[in-house]
Order: sequence, then structure tokens, then C-alpha cells
Amino acid sequence: MRIDCGVRDTHCGYHLAAASRAVPPRGVRLPVLHCFPVSATICDVTTTILIVDDHPSFRASARAILEADGFQVVGEVEDGAGAIDAVSEKHPDVLLLDVQLPDMNGFEVCTEVLARQNGSAPQVVIVSSRDACDFGSLIEASGARGFIAKAELSGEAVTALLR
Repeated sequence: MRIDCGVRDTHCGYHLAAASRAVPPRGVRLPVLHCFPVSATICDVTTTILIVDDHPSFRASARAILEADGFQVVGEVEDGAGAIDAVSEKHPDVLLLDVQLPDMNGFEVCTEVLARQNGSAPQVVIVSSRDACDFGSLIEASGARGFIAKAELSGEAVTALLR
């Protein structure tokens, strides 16, 4: 008999269940907790992502693509200052960051986010409609995990950079 004790293991998505209500005799060791999956996916932790781009159409497309590929989009922001604030508020696993923003460039935002988060910063993926070669060493120097051309954006491409 399994009784859901309501304890959730947040890492793997399991509920812990009491095996029985009976108390074993003193000195007898019986297994008390068993794990059983909450959903069909075992230990599939959803990656959260914040999208930063000044074009609403790209933000909407990126959201649709990434959610379809299993990411949880926790927000959309249109400028650098908003991105820095949103990272502090929402604590995403990944920051999908456009290079050209109205108030500052994506490399500046990346550097600022990584400096402010003291080791708990998101992994930053830079995106642009331009080619990576147009930015030279700026991508690596910013501390970003890598670059994806906007036309090539997919959950698979983001996941490949995160490995």
C-alpha cells in the first residue's frame, strides 16, 4: 500500500510515498520510503529560459520554438536594462540574448549579468541575425556559452551549447 506523503523530490520529479502506516517492531529495519515517477518522464528537469530581443516577432517565434522543444520560457524582455533586472528576479537557467538592443549591446548585458550573479548566473546564449564571424572574439570575451544565428534557433541548438 502506497500513501503519498506529499514530499516532492524537486531534482528528479518524484513523489516520496510511505510504504505502510504500520510501525515496525523495535530493531527491525523496513524500507519506509519508495520513489515512483510523477510523470512518464523520469528525471527530466525542465530548463528555464529568458528571451531578450527588441523585436516582438522574434520573441514570439523563439518562445514557440523553445517551448515546443521542452524549455520553460520564464519571460521576455526587450532591452538590456530589463534583462539585467529580469535575471535577478526570475533566475533563469539560460539567457537567450540578442546582440543589438536599444539601450546597450548584448555583450555588455552578458558581462554585467555574469558579474552581478556571483556564481549563480544563467548560461548565456547570444543570438543575432548576423553571422558569428561578424563579432570576432566578442562572443568568447563576454563569457557567453556560445552563439546561434536567429535563423538556426532550435531547442537542439541551445541544448548542444549547454553541454
